[in-house]
Amino acid sequence: MDWTDCNLVEVDPEKLGGTPVVRGTRVAADTIVQDYELGSPIDEIHENFPSVPVSTIRQLIAFVQVHSN
Repeated sequence: MDWTDCNLVEVDPEKLGGTPVVRGTRVAADTIVQDYELGSPIDEIHENFPSVPVSTIRQLIAFVQVHSN
């Protein structure tokens, strides 16, 4: 996924070797989306990654749904 246009995601070589992460965390954005696509409910994803607010999880999923081909 190209996260370039998503303001919720940052790329920092100091965080996970430059993997796109949810801004302000060390949680890979792709991990959030993959968990959802594999059937994890949003509340469960939030439980697994409590540093990522539910609203951010929803916005990441919506971004992917709009921007994926």
